[in-house]
Amino acid sequence: MLPQDIEATAEAVIGRAKAAGLMVAAAESCTGGLVSGALTAIAGSSAVLDRGFVTYSNEAKVEMLGVSEDVLARFGAVSEPTARAMAEGAVVRSRASVAVSVTGIAGPGGGSADKPVGLVHFAAVGADGRVVHLEKRFGDIGREAIRLESVRTALGLLLEAVSR
Repeated sequence: MLPQDIEATAEAVIGRAKAAGLMVAAAESCTGGLVSGALTAIAGSSAVLDRGFVTYSNEAKVEMLGVSEDVLARFGAVSEPTARAMAEGAVVRSRASVAVSVTGIAGPGGGSADKPVGLVHFAAVGADGRVVHLEKRFGDIGREAIRLESVRTALGLLLEAVSR
């Protein structure tokens, strides 16, 4: 169902997390569950993936992940502080010690001059508790392409997180 490179990265995440005895979680907005879907496409993922949070609305980010309404009001849903809060909330509200988050603008509309279509913020909490943030500007390459590139990036961050 997914491109081979995405499946290969998901398989690597599952393998490394299983070897390290880690549970993982995903907090997703613009990818709508595709990161969790990529992980669950791999046999044996139930030993590693605790849960996925699809938090498309701001209300869901607040209710499901504990993202502060103040953070959302000050910085917006597509921001570094929100991505960090989503990843941290996924760890706090699950049995996982490692998590990745994705929040962005997949388009075709919804962008602005300072937050254009294709802007995506990612964060990952590693087993060491350290949170890493990454901002990507994929450009207006189309909704499906932005979402797939976001899944690739999120899985790459998750692979790094289970490896540290």
